[in-house]
Amino acid sequence: MDHSLRLSEILYVGLCAKIGTPTEVTIRRDVLDMEDMIEENIHTGKHECRGRGMLSGSRREGFRFKTSDWDYMLWKCDRCFLINDISQLRDYVSSDLDIVLMDDTDTPPGFVRLQLLTRPRYACFSLVPLNDRIYISSLFWRQVTHEEFSRGIKYQNAHEHGPCSSGYLHESIEVDRALCFACKYWPRGTNHWIERCLRHKWPPASVLEDILNDNYHCVAIGSKSSTIAYTLDWRLSFSLAEQKLVFTMNHTQFICYGLLKIFLKDVINKNVEEPLMCSYFMKTTMFWLIQVGHMNWSPNNLLECFCKCFKYLVQCVNRGKFANFFIQQNNMFMNKIIGIARESLLDQLNQYYRMGLPCLLLSSILRSILEPALSRPCRIQFTAGMCHEIGCACKDLRTLEELKEIHLEKCYLFLFLKSVVTLLNSSLSPYKSLTLQWCTADVLAVTPFVIVKYSSHYKNKHMYNLGKMLCNMLKLSSRIGTISHSLYLALYYYRTGRYNKALGVSNLMKRRLLEHFILYYAKPVDRNRYSEEISNLSLSRKMKAAWVVDIKFYLGIQYIEELILEQEETKLKSPNDEAILYPVFVLVEMLSVLSNYRLGTGSQYLQSLTDLHTLLLYDDGRYVPTKHRDISWQILGICQQVIGEFHGALQSYQESLKQDPQHKIQRATHARIYHIQHQLSRNQRV
Repeated sequence: MDHSLRLSEILYVGLCAKIGTPTEVTIRRDVLDMEDMIEENIHTGKHECRGRGMLSGSRREGFRFKTSDWDYMLWKCDRCFLINDISQLRDYVSSDLDIVLMDDTDTPPGFVRLQLLTRPRYACFSLVPLNDRIYISSLFWRQVTHEEFSRGIKYQNAHEHGPCSSGYLHESIEVDRALCFACKYWPRGTNHWIERCLRHKWPPASVLEDILNDNYHCVAIGSKSSTIAYTLDWRLSFSLAEQKLVFTMNHTQFICYGLLKIFLKDVINKNVEEPLMCSYFMKTTMFWLIQVGHMNWSPNNLLECFCKCFKYLVQCVNRGKFANFFIQQNNMFMNKIIGIARESLLDQLNQYYRMGLPCLLLSSILRSILEPALSRPCRIQFTAGMCHEIGCACKDLRTLEELKEIHLEKCYLFLFLKSVVTLLNSSLSPYKSLTLQWCTADVLAVTPFVIVKYSSHYKNKHMYNLGKMLCNMLKLSSRIGTISHSLYLALYYYRTGRYNKALGVSNLMKRRLLEHFILYYAKPVDRNRYSEEISNLSLSRKMKAAWVVDIKFYLGIQYIEELILEQEETKLKSPNDEAILYPVFVLVEMLSVLSNYRLGTGSQYLQSLTDLHTLLLYDDGRYVPTKHRDISWQILGICQQVIGEFHGALQSYQESLKQDPQHKIQRATHARIYHIQHQLSRNQRV
């Protein structure tokens, strides 16, 4: 085999391990697609101003780079009616909307000004008069929306970043949020793009039709060519269309796109404070070359594909012109990559281009893939088909990791339950169907605790019927959800004083958690046993039979009285967090201790307490991950405090303070220590 073809296959297989196999990418996209469908159904059922949002950028496309930020676009659906031609007013049906004309008369290609044609209702805080017309100022819009987002979500290092309000959540996750306007009438500037798509037959006609039937957006950032442009101009964004174009890529094209992103970050922009090249340029390069490049996009041709993409970038920098894929007249290098900066960038890129393929070794990620093949060419046997092989346990664990990232706002739980039937009747892929089942189990698990919070005024008969209904919801959640979902039923039994039933569920869970094929993100699974026992089951049955996740307590909802103090402290210290996670292996032991204690079975609760203590002393991270050590020692202390073992509780709380403070419960721990010390002091006086 030709050496470059073989290296291409090796690089392809290695990048599939780093970026994702076709199956993994499909799982990521399907889970997020289902989440979008759920959000859309929920917002359709709301009666207040309907808002829409979407995750965009690398994560939505299917990448999982650790350094990637989370990009969100948000817009209101019932505030403004955007048009780009007066004739479109015939479609205007509501007198409650602001009518906004997208005026591109005096703007660069790819930019518009938003002229308000009606008396202002919603956009009045950012209006600017100019030449007897009223415009929505992109500058003021950015400032006001940044202030709103900063008040609602406490970013760390909050700042404006282009059209976005940006900042860090949990110290490591960078989040960009842009409040924009949506429009369904595609601008005149995209006519050439539509013709080009039809001529080159990419994207396929069905995808093109889907794109044109959906929205594009106006984001609040103008060209820096002049002060007035920066104040009034809005950039046209085709993020939704770009997602669909990326989804039409075959896996070699997706891997090549990822390779360009890696090379950009690890080589071109390495140690550069204000880089000129951005990831969007890599995406646009892929679009152009897929559409008009006539290239062989196959695993054994990956290196040649990369070289042609890189050559295209160098040529664009050399010309000082880089055409936007949708609006070709929009030179994205304008006012950015010019003068000395362009010449310096061109010298850098030409240096890499002259190096040829060895330039890939400048990236630590790519070097780790290629060096073994270059140093021991005869010993490494790779085929492109290998990357499609992913073990059952590994694939299911990746699925579990994606599902855990789903976030449903608890204020819309009832709207979700109302929309489940509609969603079930949709045509769903296996992973979308699994995602819906996961979300349904989650909602059924939390809804009873929300209802109980507001039902204290009910009479006895109503409370009996309500309690029966809530138990049925929790039982259904445990039947369709993971093994962990059964614990919510045990928590409800404990909270309502049915300690025997809580103990029964807890003991059943403890037996199931001891199975060798249990899939838990921190615990190495016995792959052979998992394959033997689980691989032939459907995704739904796999989740119910073998998957385990941490228990989620929504802040502001009381699950059991013993943990309220910790929830309140987390809510105070982390106002952006909606929930706190508890390790399932610890919480099930806690319920066993407390239920036995309430029942007065001394030997059993002491044995359960010993089991919990032993788990924390000798666990190597498989059952109690490092991020849960603080809350786990706290739980042991709470159990010891409840049964009156104050000296042991004091030691456990002190041990909790020594752990990494992931849950930010130190003040609660100090409060419990103070209470115990006071109790011990009083006992001594007596």
